[in-house]
Amino acid sequence: MELTITPKAQSFITRMMRFGGATPGAGFRLALKPGGCAGYTYDFSVEQGPGPEDTVVHASGLTIFVPQDSVPYMNGMTIDAEDSIMRSGLVFIAPNSVKRCGCGTSVQLAS
Repeated sequence: MELTITPKAQSFITRMMRFGGATPGAGFRLALKPGGCAGYTYDFSVEQGPGPEDTVVHASGLTIFVPQDSVPYMNGMTIDAEDSIMRSGLVFIAPNSVKRCGCGTSVQLAS
């Protein structure tokens, strides 16, 4: 599985890991869940280790845990970060999305 993480996103995730109490072996869990204004939303958290069904991805010096059922939808995705007056957070750009919500965290996927 391939992920592209921009330098801004790498900095954002690194801060989340530090403030989330990450220990050696910890990672950033990224999953796709039903919901959001476009149909699916990205869910992320700091976890101390991978789950039994997780794919472990190493990208930009980070360890990312992705549940198996989310892998097909996230392969080739770019993770960016935005920090502006209007919004601060991660922005996900998935190659198989048909439509992305203005918030950047909800997508409609190709069938």
